[in-house]
Amino acid sequence: MTHNPIRPWRNIARRKSRQIMVGKVAVGGDAPISVQTMTNTLTTDIKATIEQVQRAAAVGCDIIRVSTPDRESALALREICRESPVPIVADIHFHYKRAIEAAEAGAACLRINPGNIGDAARVREVIKAAKDHGCSIRIGVNAGSLERHLLDKYGEPCPDAMVESGLDHIKILQDNDFHEFKISVKASDVFMAAAAYQQLADVTDAPIHLGITEAGGLQSGTVKSAIGLGNLLWSGIGDTIRVSLSADPVEEVKVGFEILKSLGLRHRGVTIISCPSCARQGFDVIKTVTELETRLAHVTTSLSLSIIGCVVNGPGEALMTDIGFTGGGAGSGMVYLAGKQSHKLGNEAMIEHIVELVEEKAAQIDAATALAAKLAEDQAL
Repeated sequence: MTHNPIRPWRNIARRKSRQIMVGKVAVGGDAPISVQTMTNTLTTDIKATIEQVQRAAAVGCDIIRVSTPDRESALALREICRESPVPIVADIHFHYKRAIEAAEAGAACLRINPGNIGDAARVREVIKAAKDHGCSIRIGVNAGSLERHLLDKYGEPCPDAMVESGLDHIKILQDNDFHEFKISVKASDVFMAAAAYQQLADVTDAPIHLGITEAGGLQSGTVKSAIGLGNLLWSGIGDTIRVSLSADPVEEVKVGFEILKSLGLRHRGVTIISCPSCARQGFDVIKTVTELETRLAHVTTSLSLSIIGCVVNGPGEALMTDIGFTGGGAGSGMVYLAGKQSHKLGNEAMIEHIVELVEEKAAQIDAATALAAKLAEDQAL
């Protein structure tokens, strides 16, 4: 549960779930909500895939999924897993032997789709491989590939069919004494996905992987994912998320963190609060914010920055942020530190000075965090 005694309306009571491990990343329980993405390179192009994995990890991605459509791709996972700084999930469809090969190659998790992986006997072989090689499993139910008998029963993809599919495969895993699994029930329809996840959350304590599948391009998919995932996360559902965009995987990671940051569920980097700008602005807000987003992308420490064009809302927003700049007149504005007026600053020096202030503040926070950790460690000895 997020805890904010001063502003209790910001609290979110997270659903209680079991905790599993995906490699070294804890998923579920009281672990932070992890952010995932998926490579879109040819897996057999090992160099390109590793490069994309490393770029996603550099912006904070916790877990990365890699498609494993054939034997060559499964074999390529050995080097990819060895070079990856984060756990690799092997994405398996249609052929259960790919899952076995991926487990042998070092995948931390196997993603299997109940609708196309095969019968229970084949799933049992996948379970044995996961046990033998220390893999977890994600049951990945998708509205677009449900089992035929469920489509015959319900007439069309629907939340009831998706949850039934998931529970059927949970039973297979549990009957084989396998409990290191998480589950997703994804749909491209926000209403269907949300309803399915809400039902699922009530009938299992397994960690839940959230996603709106095939959400669309960068803009439309971001909006769709923010609505679907945001509402579920706000209600406490979700232990790991993947934003599915027809875009660079790095963008999926950035959007995922922004969704979590907006709900106070995960913090990474600088949160910029800025106005849309209008005729009152004392400087070019849009250009400034765009440049600051680029210049501050390397900062991973969590802190807040307000960039407001005029004094209507500027001072009020600055009260709530670590650093603030409010546009004034005659080519200058006011810098705020910890909510208080600090000094005037000319617009021409604004970006460089703000970057310096943010970097200094981040260094102070990091030093304080390191000191607190050391004191806690010393006390524990």
